[in-house]
Amino acid sequence: MEKIIKVPVFESDQPAEIQIIKSKLEAENIPVSLNDKYLTFTTTPTANSIRVMVNLTDEKKSFEIIDRYLKELDQ
Repeated sequence: MEKIIKVPVFESDQPAEIQIIKSKLEAENIPVSLNDKYLTFTTTPTANSIRVMVNLTDEKKSFEIIDRYLKELDQ
């Protein structure tokens, strides 16, 4: 049985932004999960950032989709 490795591809504290990214990835048949249960030495207990997680095999394609979306925003 192959182990599924999830990696973060996007992070934000804006739920609407997370939902847009999630929708764009799912539209390209990339399964997405959200992770908001982490703390590091740079975050506070009140930090509410959410990470968009994808399978390691979908990481490159996910970054391409996210990059395309972010470039659209800049125009």
